[in-house]
Amino acid sequence: MRSFADSGAFIVGPAIGGSLILVTSVETTLWINALFFVISALLLFMLPEKETIDKEAIPTLTVSQVIRDFTVVQTFMMMNKYVSFIYLGFILIMIFSFAMDAQEVVFTQQVIGLSEFEYSLLISITGIGSIAGALILSVLSNKFSLRYMIAIGLIMTTVGYLIYAFSWSFASIVVGFVILGFFNVFLNAGIITFYQNNVPVHVMGRVTSIFQLIQSAVQVVFILGIGVTADLVSLRLTIVVLALFKLVFSTIFSMSVLSTKKKAYYQEGEGNEEHPCGRKMKVEKLWMNDT
Repeated sequence: MRSFADSGAFIVGPAIGGSLILVTSVETTLWINALFFVISALLLFMLPEKETIDKEAIPTLTVSQVIRDFTVVQTFMMMNKYVSFIYLGFILIMIFSFAMDAQEVVFTQQVIGLSEFEYSLLISITGIGSIAGALILSVLSNKFSLRYMIAIGLIMTTVGYLIYAFSWSFASIVVGFVILGFFNVFLNAGIITFYQNNVPVHVMGRVTSIFQLIQSAVQVVFILGIGVTADLVSLRLTIVVLALFKLVFSTIFSMSVLSTKKKAYYQEGEGNEEHPCGRKMKVEKLWMNDT
């Protein structure tokens, strides 16, 4: 089942926050946000213990255990090169988005000239686009091809960033952000579904951890470099170059996704041997049990 529910959460949250800022103030919004964190923690604390965990069976975190985890992930990547290429490619392309997002407040207020009120309104409108995309996807999810969800979602979110990079007014940046919010739901739902379909459960935690480690390391260095670059040249030029590079890499990536030779990787029911990863998953499971 396609996981579209979480794909727009990172936009819906700020949208609600922006709406609260409009009707109250920044300080009040921060206090409300903190209060809901406390409420969430209390609700989690009250959840009943339904799962029995054998703590003695949990391996101790040691250097050898970490090395073993890296070895498991390396083996998975070698045996599933296309899956690894798609997911790592997606992560690296999204680094461009993170870099542009890191400069969002400065860019919208100092370069485009939006006020704090207009910026809050912009985030709220973006959330509306995200919610609209999630609603459409929830109703018509079975009608959309997974390949086209990823490819079109990626290209259209890149178009949103391009409009954002070349924006000159509140109206123009709203268009870019609505497109970005709407199609980002399809992109994230598609890539999450692809990942869940092609990465076996017994190795998913380790693969996710290692991939996120790679993402975090690259993200820190890249965003730091973009921050320095924005100080040396104009911020507008930096954002435009990032958006153009993202467009080039997104196009190449989408061509790989839409390749008819790899169509089987995007089909449902990938646990059987008819799927390209089917036998590989069984080999990996046997290998993991032996190690």
